[in-house]
Amino acid sequence: MTATTTTQPSWFQRFLLPGLIFKGVVIGGGYATGRELAEFFLGSGPFGGLMGILLAMVVWSAVCAATFLFSYRFAVYNYRDFFKALLGPGWVVFEIAYLALLVLILAVVAAAAGTIGAEVFGLPEIVGTLFLVISIAATASFGNAGVEQVFKYASTFIYLTYAVFLVLALSTFGDRIAPSLALDVPTTGWVMGGLTYASYNVVGAIAVLSFVTNFTRPRDAVIAGVVAGPLAMIPAIAFFLCMVAFYPEIASASLPSDFLLRRMDAPWLQIAFQLMIFCALLETGVGVVNTLNERIAGVAATRGKRFTPLARLGVSAAVLLACGFVAARIGLIDLIASGYGAFGYIMLAIFVVPLLTLGVARLVRHRAANG
Repeated sequence: MTATTTTQPSWFQRFLLPGLIFKGVVIGGGYATGRELAEFFLGSGPFGGLMGILLAMVVWSAVCAATFLFSYRFAVYNYRDFFKALLGPGWVVFEIAYLALLVLILAVVAAAAGTIGAEVFGLPEIVGTLFLVISIAATASFGNAGVEQVFKYASTFIYLTYAVFLVLALSTFGDRIAPSLALDVPTTGWVMGGLTYASYNVVGAIAVLSFVTNFTRPRDAVIAGVVAGPLAMIPAIAFFLCMVAFYPEIASASLPSDFLLRRMDAPWLQIAFQLMIFCALLETGVGVVNTLNERIAGVAATRGKRFTPLARLGVSAAVLLACGFVAARIGLIDLIASGYGAFGYIMLAIFVVPLLTLGVARLVRHRAANG
């Protein structure tokens, strides 16, 4: 008798992989170096910043759950089809905004790689940028299979590194954290900081669309979405708590991660942490570029054509090199300060609000019509 094989997706693919992909897109452009946490949250003080981070986590869970369920219910597995279903003719507005945000995210990722190479290893910034660009393009050329493997193993390394970082930070300067959280400083702006930060990062949910086919029922989509928020934000909370130990001076550091590592006096962890940041930047770049590739592959499929690995490599390399040029011209701090805030408002208007109103209403109607 021949054994029967099954193609049933694993619990990892159904419940954890979506959140890890979302985390991967968020982390490189969201908090890997700590610069973004300083930009959006330290201005509200340590305690206000922590409240803003928790608010962003709740928003992420809600939007991811709605995104995954909408994608599953209406069988839309790339952002073009998703926003056609959500916004109708207005999907073009999202496409324009997404492509611009893609350039910004990849430019931030490239700039961060260049800054790490320069400040930690003493290399010209272009070396770190080019090394990351080549790594992202090579990985993205393998499509979803390559993406899944990168996120599985890189995520394990990232979580372990943050755990070690937190333990060592607590043992070295943990006594400074509680007094900083108790400082009597204004918390003004934490709500807007949390919403803006959540809105520009929540576009990472779009990177999960091509993996929604792993869900076997609507409940899978909701559970995966709810879990995605904590999976993405727990490392950021740990990182932020370490940062507040040196509030307010750390707010001006271009690499808060390096600022903290130098005070731990653990060269081995500094090397491991920079490798972790590189993995985080790689995840973000791969997730963002793969989303674009899947959109192109969807159009190619409707025309009876195949989007080959070589074509994926060519598109990835061209986009990344252009973004690397932007990064070299502008720099990390200016990219984050000038770009992310504006895109937070844009994504709030064309993604978050329509999804949580029009999208949820359509899901309710669909459920009522289909029992």
